[in-house]
Amino acid sequence: MTGRCLHEIFAERAAKAPERTAVTCGAEEISYGDLDARADRLARRLRAAGAGPGVLVGLCADRGVDLVAGLLAILKAGGAYVPIDPAYPAERIAYLLADSGVRTVVTTSDVAARLDGTLPDETVLADADADADADAEPDGRPGATASEEDLAYVIYTSGSTGAPKGVLVEHRNVVRLFERTEHWFGFGDGDVWTLFHSVSFDFSVWELWGALLYGGRLVIVPAEVARSPEALRRLLLDEGVTVLNQTPSAFRHLVAADARQERPAPYRLRQVVFGGERLDVELLEPWIARYGDDRPRLVNMYGITETTVHVTYRRVRAADLDHPELSPIGVPIPDLRLDVLDERGRPATTGNLHVSGPGLARGYLDRPELTAERFAVLPDGGRRYDSGDVVTRLPGGEYAYLGRSDDQIKVRGFRLEPREIELCLLGHPRVAHAVVAHRDYGEGDVRLLAFVVADGDPGPDLIEQLTGRAADRLPAHARPSTYHIVSEIPMTPQGKADRAALARSAQASSAAKVVQRIAEDVLERDEVPPRVDLFDLGATSLAMTRIIAQVNERFGLELTGRELEEEASVACLASCVEEQLTVRG
Repeated sequence: MTGRCLHEIFAERAAKAPERTAVTCGAEEISYGDLDARADRLARRLRAAGAGPGVLVGLCADRGVDLVAGLLAILKAGGAYVPIDPAYPAERIAYLLADSGVRTVVTTSDVAARLDGTLPDETVLADADADADADAEPDGRPGATASEEDLAYVIYTSGSTGAPKGVLVEHRNVVRLFERTEHWFGFGDGDVWTLFHSVSFDFSVWELWGALLYGGRLVIVPAEVARSPEALRRLLLDEGVTVLNQTPSAFRHLVAADARQERPAPYRLRQVVFGGERLDVELLEPWIARYGDDRPRLVNMYGITETTVHVTYRRVRAADLDHPELSPIGVPIPDLRLDVLDERGRPATTGNLHVSGPGLARGYLDRPELTAERFAVLPDGGRRYDSGDVVTRLPGGEYAYLGRSDDQIKVRGFRLEPREIELCLLGHPRVAHAVVAHRDYGEGDVRLLAFVVADGDPGPDLIEQLTGRAADRLPAHARPSTYHIVSEIPMTPQGKADRAALARSAQASSAAKVVQRIAEDVLERDEVPPRVDLFDLGATSLAMTRIIAQVNERFGLELTGRELEEEASVACLASCVEEQLTVRG
């Protein structure tokens, strides 16, 4: 595959087996030959609109065959696609269009109608060509002159300055990703892949091209199915999926849905690939107990958008369950080099991970200073990317992931800079200070918490206004789930906002509310003051036992009631809950 572009390899697959099914989405399907021809027709229209090598073209379409045809057409025209999720708020879409400078967008009729006034005037409707007479168009390819060194796509990631930044990835970056990993996976034309993730998330690059570069079938997962683990389980069985790619948090829900079934399912899965966020191996215990670790194989692949999806490979075995403290990421893809450096840039066993090799993206769109900062030029002329991730090198030469060296957060696989969300909130005239933290509610349920210091009287509607502001400007995964009006922001000894302390305070506040509701239900009172002794409010020993039991059940604790000997109040009980939760971690 070396030396060729992605769409060229796809076209060769289409020429060899034009009747083979390329893409399915519900009842809709299209063959390789038809998809290739349809993308060619769209590409000719894009060329006429000015697309070519180095030209960025927006791609804004719902999940479906039109989305794939549009993406292929952009590449066949020589351009690079800029994925824009039509579910994003209008302000976010407007920012991506302006920052990328795209003048043409491939979309569909229904999306164009929904986003009327947001998309540029120059649009190419992918569905308008779906049933066009091929004979009405001239034969042959659209005449693109793209090379392997030209851009294939620009995917935006969250930015610490408050503005998302576009990552520039070339055709050769993606092609070598598959060349250098195929000995591990053995992908082929018999594989059935799911396109589970949004094309705005770089995991989709692996999903889409893993199918189309090898002549496999791509099953597009409808948005409503992606949100339902039961429906996803049914789709895997009905479509005979062989390669599934999941963030650990998404797979956790699939594992739970599968466990609710009486018997193991007759999946055809042979590979389950994890990526996008930290893998805690204990989540795989019920799956491995039911299906083992050989069929399907379970693979953890650490990666970053700036290094073209994946950096490392690690097959997960049942024996890894004996070491739940480790998040193993394995060994680098053969053409990549990993360096672990300490704060002074010296080699270390544990430290910041730096990546070098042909997987590195070109850099950031129109951000030369940030590109120079993160993509260091080495004395030999090569480049090395500072991931900002902390890893440790294990005795056998493999690596384990520890976490971030900065404030970045992973939510449902999306990498977020809290500062981007904070700046959105600070744009409100009644907000003097804002800090965003996160809390893991268990089973991969990571939520964003916003802490706001008001400029003067917050008023009764500030939280409602901030919620609306976030909905108008941020994608769903970047919106805080709760807002807290606070008088001040606690600081660390280093002078930074103490996000951990804020998250703990939110946990304490949440615990107090839950405990108070339990006490009110048991005592059948409309309100139980936090500092009043519950026995003074008519509680009996049996009532206290019931309260303690419900609190233990709600938080998974083992309180006995002896903790309340000095003060049997809601505040004291909530404090005990908070202390136990903190100890538990």
